[in-house]
Amino acid sequence: MPDLQRKVLKQIPRGVWVLGFVSLLMDVSSEMIHSLLPLFMVTVLGTSAFTLGLIEGLAESTALIVKVFSGVLSDYLGKRKGLAVFGYALGALTKPLFAIAGSTNLVVTARLLDRVGKGVRGAPRDALVADITPEAVRGAAFGLRQALDTVGAFLGPLLGVALMLLWANDFRAVFWVATVPGLLAVILLLIGIREPERAAGARRHNPISRVNLRRLGSAYWWTVGVGAVFTLARFSEAFLVLRAQQSGVAIALVPLIMVAMNLVYSASAYPFGKLADRVSHSSMLFAGLVVLFAADLVLARNNDWVSLAIGIVLWGIHMGLTQGLLSTMVADTAPADLRGTAYGFFNLMSGIALLLASGMAGWLWDHYGASFTFYGSAAICILALICLSAQPKPGLVTRT
Repeated sequence: MPDLQRKVLKQIPRGVWVLGFVSLLMDVSSEMIHSLLPLFMVTVLGTSAFTLGLIEGLAESTALIVKVFSGVLSDYLGKRKGLAVFGYALGALTKPLFAIAGSTNLVVTARLLDRVGKGVRGAPRDALVADITPEAVRGAAFGLRQALDTVGAFLGPLLGVALMLLWANDFRAVFWVATVPGLLAVILLLIGIREPERAAGARRHNPISRVNLRRLGSAYWWTVGVGAVFTLARFSEAFLVLRAQQSGVAIALVPLIMVAMNLVYSASAYPFGKLADRVSHSSMLFAGLVVLFAADLVLARNNDWVSLAIGIVLWGIHMGLTQGLLSTMVADTAPADLRGTAYGFFNLMSGIALLLASGMAGWLWDHYGASFTFYGSAAICILALICLSAQPKPGLVTRT
């Protein structure tokens, strides 16, 4: 197995590694802020849980919806890197706004601009990974990029905890430090990536013409629907942070919850990505929903340390099982010249679902308590499992 793993890693292009480390740096920057932002908004700015849920849902759905336009534009231009650089740069430049925010309004502005940047870069980056990676190791490549991205997602909160302890819970000082890795990500992307040349004589076409949308096919649109259902069952991770606070975790240590979740996510993303190159995608999707259902039940029933830890670990395994897999499924079911558009529409539907899910989670939290929030997610998991079992799966890959 070690020899096989080395062989697979050698087939993954250098550009995928560069994109992975760019994602790592930007996630360090973003998660230093986002792991503390729910507490900053609730304890410093006096924001309600319902408002927090709406803001988080709106922010994340904005990122996913913007990917439609950036994905379509990258297909039309035949270029991915320029849009990716712009998106990462916008994300880096919004970080100081969190540090100077004195009201919820400025936080909302900064959050939305940051997520617009994420939306602009997301679809072109994913399409670029698919463009430069051989099909035989595509699942492994997406798993590797996701794993490196998630390393940043647990290093960021870990650094945030250390600085909060060092600086006596000074949120704003931590937010200022977060600007540095964001700028480094932009520099690395500028100097480290060369995208494939556009074919000589290739003509530009309208990616969203009726003919091209028809070319995407039923297997792709089924994947879009599956992605939306998964997102509807999984609300913003800000509620994991609030659940940790309820269990008696000190404010400075709460980001460790996201460290633990992302550590599990990072450790599992690449192995599950490799597995997606060899086994039934539908089986992995089913397993991902079962694990999320188990996480919801654990987090709903108890708010003690042990239950919190188990729930967080299960949540991370679910993410590792499904996120790289869904990206691979989009690449497998979309024509190469429409991959940006394909990722865009996939993320549009996921964005709408995330806005609904986070709004619902915040409303349940405010009116019925934390337990009902997680029970609500578990109920959606059951419906999704029923639909996944009953629905024909056109074009899903089964590899042996």
